[in-house]
Amino acid sequence: MLSSLARRYNQRNSETGLSSLILSFYFPALMITLGNGLLVPILPLFATDFQISYGLIGLVLAGEGIGTLIADVPTGMLQRRIGNKQVMMMGMAITALSVTLLVFAHTIWIVILLRLLAGCGRAMYHVSAHVYVTNSVQLSQRGKAISMFGGTHRLGGFIGPAAGGIIAGLAGFGAGFICCGLVSLGGLIGVALFTRNDRGETSDEKAQQHHKLQVMSILQENYRVLASAGTAQVLAQTIRAGRIVIIPLFAADVLGLGIEQIGLIVSLSVAVDFSLFVVAGWIMDRLGRKFAIVPCFAIQALGMALIPFTTSFGSLLFAAMLIGIGNGLGAGTMMTLGSDLSPAQSRGEFLGVWRLIGDLGHTGAPLVVGAIADLLVLSSAVWVIAGSGLAAASIFLFFVPETLKRKRPIVAPS
Repeated sequence: MLSSLARRYNQRNSETGLSSLILSFYFPALMITLGNGLLVPILPLFATDFQISYGLIGLVLAGEGIGTLIADVPTGMLQRRIGNKQVMMMGMAITALSVTLLVFAHTIWIVILLRLLAGCGRAMYHVSAHVYVTNSVQLSQRGKAISMFGGTHRLGGFIGPAAGGIIAGLAGFGAGFICCGLVSLGGLIGVALFTRNDRGETSDEKAQQHHKLQVMSILQENYRVLASAGTAQVLAQTIRAGRIVIIPLFAADVLGLGIEQIGLIVSLSVAVDFSLFVVAGWIMDRLGRKFAIVPCFAIQALGMALIPFTTSFGSLLFAAMLIGIGNGLGAGTMMTLGSDLSPAQSRGEFLGVWRLIGDLGHTGAPLVVGAIADLLVLSSAVWVIAGSGLAAASIFLFFVPETLKRKRPIVAPS
């Protein structure tokens, strides 16, 4: 029955367009982000049960990000050889298996190994899915299509933590890990049934384009754009990841707010963020990519800079919601920009490098906050993160070209 449903769906959506992505792309993406969200309240407490240092707890929480960094570029090469669908399925299977096996992990080193493995699976899914959606929609719809992916990420991040906390509270950590594995398995089934099968290139085709497909060649041929847009993306992902660390720490350590108040601040900020992904897609496709990107990080920098001046729940909530507005306006912007800049003949390799650059900023931000806060004070880390957002907006504004190419109207000769 499922196979016949899949055949009818694929026949009806054989042409590229947003409707063809509902079950083949957005549903699996929602399952992946929902599974990640389930782990947010579980992993820190699970790691604490091993009676380990804060350094090792931090390594557990950073394990997935480190695994993603390791696998980003190899995934870009792998998807060309065996196809996007196959790599997406492999990534989801690795993610589901590694999370489920946490139930049986009895040492912290096994936990760290499994988190590294989960990061590799995440990279395999996200890089190949990025290539898939880039190839599936026209340039004029790309911003809308990818901002909707950003919307699924935000929805999963909004629902997942609350659900994960309830499941773990009622049935224990093991139940939370099993549910996360099942959710990822649901995404795998969606890809298997509804995603088009993109075959890898033949050996002759690969031989003809061998010189173009080397990672070093990608870096050499695109060094100008990677130097400007890549630097800006590192800074952009730094403020995005830094806000997740700074808001709870400042609320607890400086303002003395309780866990319930902190949770409410984060939830309301995420809700505002989630409400704007459609607006972000409209702006990118109608006005241009920069009209979404520059305000996104400028507004986040302003909101971050306000945090040291907050003195109460209400003032911190205002700053957090301003940051949420900025981040919401940038839903899908970095993926869209990477898609626009990627050369068609080596898209997978380029996007693997592109995601590696962004993941460096995302993984490094918590380390930057912790190091500066230990060395100086937490407010100093806030200023550094705010500065990274302002620098990102400035580089995107002045040094990165607009990638939305509008067709010029044909003027009839007089």
